[in-house]
Parts: sequence; C-alpha cells; structure tokens
Amino acid sequence: MKIAVLPGDGIGKEIISETLNVLGRLGLKLDFEEAPVGGAGYEASGHPLPEKTLALAKNADAILFGAVGDPKYDGLESAKRPEQAILGLRKELGLFANLRPAQVYAELADASSLRPEVVAGLDILIVRELTGDIYFGQPKGIRAHETGGREGFDTMRYTEAEIRRIARVAFDAARRRNRSGGRKVCSVDKANVLETSRLWREIVADEAKKFADIELSHMYVDNCAMQLVRNPKQFDVIVTGNMFGDILSDEASMLTGSIGMLPSASLDANNKGLYEPIHGSAPDIAGKGIANPLATILSAALMLRHSLGQPAAAERLEAAVKKTLRDGYRTSDIYTAGMRKVSTAEMAAAVAERL
Repeated sequence: MKIAVLPGDGIGKEIISETLNVLGRLGLKLDFEEAPVGGAGYEASGHPLPEKTLALAKNADAILFGAVGDPKYDGLESAKRPEQAILGLRKELGLFANLRPAQVYAELADASSLRPEVVAGLDILIVRELTGDIYFGQPKGIRAHETGGREGFDTMRYTEAEIRRIARVAFDAARRRNRSGGRKVCSVDKANVLETSRLWREIVADEAKKFADIELSHMYVDNCAMQLVRNPKQFDVIVTGNMFGDILSDEASMLTGSIGMLPSASLDANNKGLYEPIHGSAPDIAGKGIANPLATILSAALMLRHSLGQPAAAERLEAAVKKTLRDGYRTSDIYTAGMRKVSTAEMAAAVAERL
C-alpha cells in the first residue's frame, strides 16, 4: 500500500513524523514516500504544489497530509500561496467529499467550551462538498465599478450531478454509522435566499427517495450554526456545500474541546483519499514539541478504513487513542489539572505502546 506523505509547513512535519512512527507499529506493509507541499513546495520549486508532488499523490493509494501555511508567505500572489496546494490537490484528484467527524471522548467532556451535559456522548459527522460552490465558481475577481472604486465578486455554483453525488455519500455514511438514534441526515442550505440552495434542497430530497431507511431533514445554515451550540446531539450526519461546510465543521470542532483532536478525510468517487487533521500549521508553536498529534493519528485511522481496506487496524488505532486518553495523557491543548501533560512525541509513543 503506497502512501504519499506530504508534511507541509509548521507543525505538519512533527505530527506527520510521529504518526508514521505509530503506523509502523501496526505490522502492515505500508510504503511511505515523502514530498514537499505548501510553503515547503514553494521553497523547493517556486510553486506550493510541485509537479513531482502532484504526480506522487496521483500514483499513491492514499495521501497523508500535514498542514500548510505561514505568515511569511502572505505577500505572495494568490496562486503561489501555500493554501493553494490543498485546493489544487482536491481539484486534480477529484476529492469532492470531505468527511469531518466530531466526537467528544468521555475523558475530554470537561475540555469543551460547552457544558459537559450538552456535549457528553456527541458523535456527529459533517459531510462537506469540496470541489464546487463559491470557492471554485466562475467568474470571480476584482474589477472597477461604474460608481467608482472597485468591486470583488465570487460566484456560487452547483450542478445537479455534484449535489447528487455528495448527497449519496451522506446517506451511505448515515447507513454505515447505524448508531443508536441515528440514521439521520440533515441537509444544510440557505434556500430562503439563494437559488443555488433551492436547487440543492430539491436534489437532496429527490436523492433521499433511494434511501427509505434514512430520515432526511432540512435546515438553514444560520439556524444550524445556532443548533450546533444549543443542542448538537440532535444531529447524526450533516451534509452541506463547500463554504457552509467549511464554517460549520470548524464550529463543530470546538464542541470537542480542541481542534487538535479532529481528523478528516477527502475522498474521490473510488474512495481514494487525502487524510489530514483539520487544524492549521500553527507556526507559532512549530518546533516546540507541544502540538497534539491525535488528530493526525485519527486521520490515519480514517485512511486505513476508507482507502486501504484495513478496518480492523483502524479500530485498533482508535481504541489505542481512547485508552491513551483514559490513562490521563494530555498535550497542552487538552490538559486539565491532575492529568499527565506530555509532548507531541510522548503522546504518540503512548498511543504506539497501547497498540
């Protein structure tokens, strides 16, 4: 199983290195090949997604991605900024479905910004469409306006086919999760204002007819943002567009206590995927050995499950993370009094030991 390893910038190198150490303890035949991306890609070749890196990603069975970005690149033109690397990979590889689970471990309920009774037992999945919407819609740009000055414009677009395929991913995910009180999909849009959302709602409702065992509901995005902090456990699977999903998944991440705990998967039509923690490159703490590697380790578990056909290994890895937390190990972002504060490497070593 060939895995393209793209550490990227900032803490990406640390969390990826430790995750590879953990994966090495599983006893699987995994072939890792590393390449620069993001700011590191720009330094190596003058572009955030070098041709050799893209070729490696295309030929791999899966991609394990760290993080990209650094303020020192803020002055670059848009096309050469580190963040363009991840957008380019999504587009070139057809990674249209982003799975972002948000789960509150019992041991971390007190770390959430909400009361423990509101989030205890939370287990939701946000399915975000990745290759359409306002981020990729044309036309876009900045131009002179007839009234003087300039105007910026971006176009929100979705085709019927794009909506149908992401709806199917969400319904299939709800069916596979099969959790108590689950098998529910909430489609989030802004159909009271946007024509794009009206089409979205119509197509999702039509696709739901093929999934009679799944309960479908619809919710406006502003209400969903409120409900996620009011009563998040009402949700099972949330499916939404690119921009709304970007915002809501980050909101959901804070319900869990730390953005350093959340993995993600970005899949194509054949379940080949790019796996990454949802946090950023955090250049302010890079090299200090205090970053939380668990989101990356859990992303590797998603990789084992979805792209590499190793569900048993994925379950072992997830169980090892839970046992590590039960045993009191905490990086600084999830530390509470009485727990054992550890470094990035020590946290990963604890997970590896429990494998």
